Amino acid sequence: MSLRGYSIPRTRTGRASLVPPPPWHYVGDFLVVDYWADPDAVRAVLPDGLDPHPDPSRCAAVFADWQSCSEGGDELVDPIRSHYREFFVVVNALLDGEEVTTCPFIWVDQDFALARGWIQGFPKKLGSVWMTRTFGLELPADPGLRPGGRHGATCSARGRAIADMTLTIEGEAEDGPRHNAPPIVNVRHFPRLAAGRHDDPQVHELVRSVSRDRAISRVFAGPATLTLYPAPGEEHDTLAPVKIDRGYRFTFGYTVDDLQTVKELV
Repeated sequence: MSLRGYSIPRTRTGRASLVPPPPWHYVGDFLVVDYWADPDAVRAVLPDGLDPHPDPSRCAAVFADWQSCSEGGDELVDPIRSHYREFFVVVNALLDGEEVTTCPFIWVDQDFALARGWIQGFPKKLGSVWMTRTFGLELPADPGLRPGGRHGATCSARGRAIADMTLTIEGEAEDGPRHNAPPIVNVRHFPRLAAGRHDDPQVHELVRSVSRDRAISRVFAGPATLTLYPAPGEEHDTLAPVKIDRGYRFTFGYTVDDLQTVKELV
């Protein structure tokens, strides 16, 4: 009998794999801030194959509190395998003239989400992420989704602050955030360790995220704050905001079982 499993570790049964096989089903609460950064800093993080956006400063910062599962949903009754939180930044770009986004920096607090992100082309690192929750009750401890409700989120990594965000809800929005609305295109990169081939990656390709069965809640918006902090070994703060538009709070879900290779970059 051969070893089985979608990801490592592979075993006779495949049950120990860190990432189960697709489809992967996601739902999560989001805090998003649309903002603008220094255009030179945005251009500096664009991967090969992408060109600057006509509005070259456009970025979005995103906090998400996720619940996910594979087919059958067994993770839902073992929540340590389904819950995770993450923080990431996307910048706007063009792919052959089409508006897209790409994610240069992202932190997540669970190992399975880290590995699953690498498979999809997200450059995930481990961090500690916290977000204000709401429970649908009119209580002092629940900010709710009503006007005046205040929400916040923080991310740290290796004991250093990475980012924080706040949102004060003014009311329901007619649409959602704009700066992270275009399709997301990332780079899947897996290097070699063989001597003499360190600059010759095993995989180096531009990929477009593909999802289906998307659903979104009502969207709430209001004034927001965003701070990106410098930290040793990090570069995300080069994309610190020079102008902030608005913040948004909503719930969003979808399913992933596909990925489109756009360009081979090797």
